[in-house]
Amino acid sequence: MSENIKPENNKNEENPKEQETKKVNAEKEELKKANTEKEDLKKIKTELEDITDRYKRVLAEFENSKKRNQKERENLYNSILSDIIEVMLPILDNLENAAKVETKDEEYKKGIELVLKQFKDTLKSKGVEEIKALGETFDPELHEAVSSIQDQEKGEKEIVQEYRKGYKIGSKVIRHSMVVVAN
Repeated sequence: MSENIKPENNKNEENPKEQETKKVNAEKEELKKANTEKEDLKKIKTELEDITDRYKRVLAEFENSKKRNQKERENLYNSILSDIIEVMLPILDNLENAAKVETKDEEYKKGIELVLKQFKDTLKSKGVEEIKALGETFDPELHEAVSSIQDQEKGEKEIVQEYRKGYKIGSKVIRHSMVVVAN
C-alpha cells in the first residue's frame, strides 16, 4: 500500500525545472497582459486627446460664429437705421432752417426749436452724430468739397464754410458734409 502512494505523489509533484518554467510562463503572460493594457491605455489616451482637440475646435468655431452673427446683426441694424435716417435728414435740415428764420411769433419759434431739439436728441440716442466740419481739415471720407477758396489766413485744406451738415453712425457715414475748403 505504501508503494502505491509514492508513485501517485510523484505524479502530482513537478520537478523544480518545470515549476520554474510555469512560473516564467505565468510572468510572461502577465507582462503580455500588462503591455496589452498599456497599449490600450495609449490608444484611449490618443482618442481622448483627439476628441478633446475636436471639442476645442468646435467650441472655438461656435464662439467665432456667435461673434460673427452678432456683428452681422449690428451691421444690419446700423444699415437699416442709416437708410431710415438718411431719408429724414432733409426734414432735419428744414427744421434747422425754420429755427434760424426771424419771426414775430416767439411762441412759434420756440415750438420749432423744441421739435428740432427733440429730433436731434432722438438721433443722438440712436448713435447718430454730426460730422464736425468748420475749422477741421478736409477728409474725403467725411466731407464733400463743393468749392475751394484762396485764403492766406487759413491752413491748407481747412474747411471754412459748411453748406450742409453731415451725419454718421459709428464709423459709417450716412451723409457727407458739403463744405468749402481753403487753399
